[in-house]
Amino acid sequence: MLDLRVLVTGGAGFIGSHLCERLLAAGCRVTILDDFNDYYDPALKRRNIEGMRDRLEVVEADIRDAVLLERCFAKGNFDVVIHLAARAGVRPSIANPKLYMTTNIEGTFNLLDACRYYGVKNFLFASSSSVYGVNTKVPFAESDPIERTISPYAATKLACEQICSNYSHLFGIRMRCLRFFTVYGPRQRPDLAIASFTAAILDGRPITRFGGGQSLRDYTYIDDIVEGIMLSMNDQGGQYQVINLGGHATTSLSHLIELIEHFTGNKARIIEAGEQAGDVPKTYADVDKAREILHWEPKVPLETGLERYVAWVKQQREQ
Repeated sequence: MLDLRVLVTGGAGFIGSHLCERLLAAGCRVTILDDFNDYYDPALKRRNIEGMRDRLEVVEADIRDAVLLERCFAKGNFDVVIHLAARAGVRPSIANPKLYMTTNIEGTFNLLDACRYYGVKNFLFASSSSVYGVNTKVPFAESDPIERTISPYAATKLACEQICSNYSHLFGIRMRCLRFFTVYGPRQRPDLAIASFTAAILDGRPITRFGGGQSLRDYTYIDDIVEGIMLSMNDQGGQYQVINLGGHATTSLSHLIELIEHFTGNKARIIEAGEQAGDVPKTYADVDKAREILHWEPKVPLETGLERYVAWVKQQREQ
């Protein structure tokens, strides 16, 4: 059991709510900081934490509000900050890059500065496989040079990794920057491919397949991601680490659609479209470092995870 006071930013979201359940089960005292913005229906986020409200504290705040963050830290006396809150999504970041720059970069800076002044020495940052950009060497390893991100979202995540590195070096804060590779599972954001495709295929609505369905993604089931985060809280890998958390396999968009068709029992109605600006052609995680430092291994293959996810969606629709 862990007797830790943990702040989870974005704790009412998809990954955050699963993580909070796990932290509470481990004996942690959990505070969620979330602004419940309307990027997608805030009611879904409130529903995510409905069964936990009496066991944790919820602070409704924007990470750009440094004054409110200071009050939260002054009261919380946190041992660990797990920073999941961010404006997410490649395509929306192209439409509104300033929002991503201010929320993701300024918000992360505010949190790190609060850690500095309130003596929090353990900080975990949710980064993204998007930082690898158009890297042609696969699988992607943490030691690979990153020379060209291709979306504002990816640029903000890479910038935040560098700011984390600064604060680790200058102020002795233990940092883990965890590069997530396409996380999916129950409670997934409705705008993401697996969620939107599953809903549309079940409803008989058409889906859009970009770039001929040739893009390749490394999909990671939510339980594996949560396990990686938990292990990152107290591993012995040194002061500052960047670590991939991915499924260590690639699946084409076309094959993903075929799998969803199989598990839903419905045939997809497909509209073909060109490639999407900002989308990387391939992601594929080298997880050797996670194995070495965290003793972590992805355990849920895509077929198993998708079967679980579709079953969950059908159950939700029956309620």
